[in-house]
Amino acid sequence: MMHGGRRPGPHTGMGAKGKKADRKTIVRLLSYMKEYKLHLILVALGIIISAVTGVIGSTFIKTMIDTYIDPLLDGVKNGIAPDYTNMVLAIIRMACIYLIGLLCTFGYNRLMVTVAQGVQKKMRDGMFEHMQTLPIKYFDTHAHGDVMSCYTNDTDTLRQLISQSVPQLFSSAVTVISVFITMCITNIWMTLIVLLMTAGTMWVAKIIGGKSGKFFVQQQKSLGDVNGYIEEMMNGQKVVKVFCHEDVCRKEFDEKNDELCRNATKANVFANMLMPIMGNLGHLQYVLLAIIGGSMVLGGVGGLTLGGVAAFLQLSRSFTQPISQVSSQMSSIIMALAGAERIFALMDEPSEKDEGYVTLVNVKNENGTLTETAERTGLWAWKHPHKDGTLTYTPLAGDVRLVDVDFGYTPDKTVLHDVSVYAEPGQKVAFVGATGAGKTTITNLINRFYDIADGKIRYDGININKIRKPDLRRSLGVVLQDVNLFTGTVMENIRYGRLDATDEECIAAAKLVDADGLIRMLPNGYQTMLSGDGSGLSQGQRQLLSIARAAVADPPVMILDEATSSIDTRTEAIVQRGMDNLMKGRTVFVIAHRLSTVQNADVIMVLDHGHIKEKGSHEKLIAQKGQYYRLYTGAFELE
Repeated sequence: MMHGGRRPGPHTGMGAKGKKADRKTIVRLLSYMKEYKLHLILVALGIIISAVTGVIGSTFIKTMIDTYIDPLLDGVKNGIAPDYTNMVLAIIRMACIYLIGLLCTFGYNRLMVTVAQGVQKKMRDGMFEHMQTLPIKYFDTHAHGDVMSCYTNDTDTLRQLISQSVPQLFSSAVTVISVFITMCITNIWMTLIVLLMTAGTMWVAKIIGGKSGKFFVQQQKSLGDVNGYIEEMMNGQKVVKVFCHEDVCRKEFDEKNDELCRNATKANVFANMLMPIMGNLGHLQYVLLAIIGGSMVLGGVGGLTLGGVAAFLQLSRSFTQPISQVSSQMSSIIMALAGAERIFALMDEPSEKDEGYVTLVNVKNENGTLTETAERTGLWAWKHPHKDGTLTYTPLAGDVRLVDVDFGYTPDKTVLHDVSVYAEPGQKVAFVGATGAGKTTITNLINRFYDIADGKIRYDGININKIRKPDLRRSLGVVLQDVNLFTGTVMENIRYGRLDATDEECIAAAKLVDADGLIRMLPNGYQTMLSGDGSGLSQGQRQLLSIARAAVADPPVMILDEATSSIDTRTEAIVQRGMDNLMKGRTVFVIAHRLSTVQNADVIMVLDHGHIKEKGSHEKLIAQKGQYYRLYTGAFELE
């Protein structure tokens, strides 16, 4: 959804399909305003009153000239002393009417700000909530900066649409209708002239607005692309500098930025052209009406008075100005709809499917019988409802088995072929092999980040497809090679493994994995604030926090994905000691780049291009003098 060219934007669907998509988007946007019905009713009333006061103000010119000024001038000519009382009272009444209009304008604009911010918040909440349900595959295939653009640029265009464009459209519609009725009452012939001029103006606006609209859509897409690239460069700045790729990155950014500049320039050239053209057409109309109206007054045609001409000139301005404003808003509306489409495309991304019904529950053992309980007992079991209505409780032991598993990230390319892995409770299973051999893929399948194409994966004898994904993942602890720490204290980052863990439990977990000493050396110990993904910590410290985070969760199964590959040998010894403490009594899957870390594994599996080539203990594989032996002795190196 996020990448340019993956889906047709509004600019590709100017026909029935595009219009249908726009209508669908608009209807969906309106659904977010349901809870603001009272606000919108008050806004509508405010706009109507404000528009009516504007019309009354325009017609007041006729009243002033014909009712007050002309009689006073005639009286002065006849030697009658002028009496300004009625005229002053009329002006005061008009001032009160204008004051009411001003208050209504202020009121409805203030209310629309509330509505816009509320809708914006609701949409961001909806996006974030839905994003949490998306599969890992989505984030593997979409630029993070492009997704971020939905939260920032696209929602901001919607804010402008709701707070400015929508009230402007409604206000313009009310003004045009009320002014049109007043103009018809004043003089039908001059009204026809205004309509002809307006039709020409709208034709010009349609041509220019249509040209700018498609480029505004492209501008939004280019902006998302630029944001994605900037985020990538910020995250990979060290890599860029290490390989001296500054010039290459600058060139690539220039290309993306140039594309954004081209689209934005084309969009704004037409958009900025529109208002001057519309303004000059309005001036031309004003001059024509003044000439024709003056001629009619002098000729005594149609009963038109001088005050009527002055009022009509003002009414014509009030008629054409809203139409010009609507035309100028069209580009913003198109851009906002394009942003809304991107947002809804994110919200419409298929959520991660979960058809599991087996759940993980706390149990207590009463005379050999497992009984479910709400309190945390340290004992867990799989609650398995059966079709006949019975329930069975299977103790959570950590027995994981992969049987004849085939898998591919895309249907046309299989990356795992007939893989079988057996891990009994308490066993340590290690995977070794070259990059791309399928080591991490196996652990992703155990977590059900991806679903297998063929074969079975059983956990304590239960097909993992039957287990609810949150319950499955709660029973697994994962320590990744790439550590992610969050903004917050060290204590909060450890507690991320189990949010209801006490400070004492977090400290105990840190001590278990030998992280306590390093943590207490930090400026504020466990209360040290971390930011920027823990940028102030060494790789070893960050990894120890990650291991402590997994330890506080206390899962029966651990997955260690090359957790020591990017740290020095001395730190590795500390981290390895921590991991050894963590692994005691647990089923452990270890992905290792350094073979020294897996020598004590119960089973070592050598993978090559998605196939298990060898399996066995360290001693057994050394004795076979196969691929593992060559890896261990250095005759063959991991890539």
